[in-house]
Amino acid sequence: MKNFALIGAAGYIAPRHMRAINDTGNRLSAAYDVNDSVGIIDSISPQSEFFTEFERFYEHAHQRRRNPATALDYVAICSPNYLHHAHIAAGLRLGADVICEK
Repeated sequence: MKNFALIGAAGYIAPRHMRAINDTGNRLSAAYDVNDSVGIIDSISPQSEFFTEFERFYEHAHQRRRNPATALDYVAICSPNYLHHAHIAAGLRLGADVICEK
């Protein structure tokens, strides 16, 4: 089982990514969006941590790196295109592989 994080959780395509993560036997550990989309996440992946502030999301993900069992393996980027570069760079700094929508 791999640990995933998702950036851009309130977007149109994000629920498809969340379902794919669950359907393939993996875990959505954390999700971030500036808009409160906890209802979407709770309906698909209720065990996931949700953040509306990027700094808190990043710190949470960074702390998970200390334990190989909880470290993020993948970060899925579902944010608007103009944010892709910054979010991809953050995912790579966390030591995760990055999957970017589009």
